[in-house]
Amino acid sequence: MNIAFVAAPTEAAQEALKRFTGRYGNVPLEQAEVLVCLGGDGFMLETLLHICGSDVPVFGMNYGTIGFLMNCPEEDHLPQRLAHAQHTEIAPLHMWARTNSGEIHEGIGFNDVFLYRETRQTVHIGIEIDGRMRMPRLTCDGIILSTPAGSTAYNRSAHGPIIPLGAELLSLTPISPFHPRHWRGALLPAGVTVRFTLSDTEKRPASAVAGPEEIRDVDEVIVRLDNEKKVTLLFDPDHSLSERIIAEQFAE
Repeated sequence: MNIAFVAAPTEAAQEALKRFTGRYGNVPLEQAEVLVCLGGDGFMLETLLHICGSDVPVFGMNYGTIGFLMNCPEEDHLPQRLAHAQHTEIAPLHMWARTNSGEIHEGIGFNDVFLYRETRQTVHIGIEIDGRMRMPRLTCDGIILSTPAGSTAYNRSAHGPIIPLGAELLSLTPISPFHPRHWRGALLPAGVTVRFTLSDTEKRPASAVAGPEEIRDVDEVIVRLDNEKKVTLLFDPDHSLSERIIAEQFAE
């Protein structure tokens, strides 16, 4: 099996890279049947952004902290693990953000896209779904649109729902909503286009974030799922992403 390896710049991941490549070799990505990613969830998300749209599946091993998207860092029998791994396809969110000066920026996020206030002032956000205004003004610290893969991350910290993979849903979750105070968000069909409009932005500036891209001083943000940039993640049979999403809902 032709395996390509990438590793986070941490000492643990770099040491593991030396051991793995010495044992299994290391081919260029364009020749690889599978890409093995050594690091944590953050490095995995960076790697997915670099290869999104590629046919090469990715098998992560946790040399980071939480490792929700990663497998256990066992070094023996790697080809056998890869041959028996379960496949999970995930698609990212594509963001278009317009700033107050009229500039257009784009970003890709496999976990989520979120808006957040830049100052002590709350922000005013209008929410439009598929061209229909659903909430003319949400007063809050920000808002998160999350994929199922990202529903256990920032979305969950903001008390959003955990979504099973394959549910074809997105989670829209407010961050510290002030008005309507009791609105806790919505579950949306995966195929929708969401448009956020910011008002009173001189007093209430906001940033939009997708993956590593943070765009400041936005006044309009459009987000939709990009199925053309799907990637395939590989997991050990007893360690699938679907299983972890279920287990996370019963964690103490």
